[in-house]
Amino acid sequence: MTSNRMSPADLGAHVGEEIGISSWITVGQQRIDEFAHCTEDHQWIHVDVERAAKESPFGGTVAHGFLTLALLAPTGFEVLLSRVQAKQAVNYGLEKVRFLAPVRAGKRVRNHMKVAAVEDKGGGRVLLTTENSIEIEGEEKPALIAFSQAMLMS
Repeated sequence: MTSNRMSPADLGAHVGEEIGISSWITVGQQRIDEFAHCTEDHQWIHVDVERAAKESPFGGTVAHGFLTLALLAPTGFEVLLSRVQAKQAVNYGLEKVRFLAPVRAGKRVRNHMKVAAVEDKGGGRVLLTTENSIEIEGEEKPALIAFSQAMLMS
């Protein structure tokens, strides 16, 4: 793909291709604690650093799966809006999500995005389905793979 920004309709020519990779995001303990506060999910494996260091099979605290999933929005829009000329992009939903590996506190993650499907909805709207693989720095398995949808308006 070229470095020029394309129209949403032009994405159809790139089905099956990786459209980009996001910047790294550090998933630190403060971010995990804030997510726990917002969602009221205070399981010790996420927020009790001392206990997790002793009892967790991961050697410390890990991010909530849904925290990692929530990072699809900023990472996905970073990739899309740098490559696609759209007036607006709206999160439309998820199709398939699989959590494959835990993200340990302090690790960095980034999103590898592929164009999975493009559907013209008329009126300058295109429904884009992407396959997102959240890479954990230095690890073989991704944290998750998810198919997400965004409505792009031109």
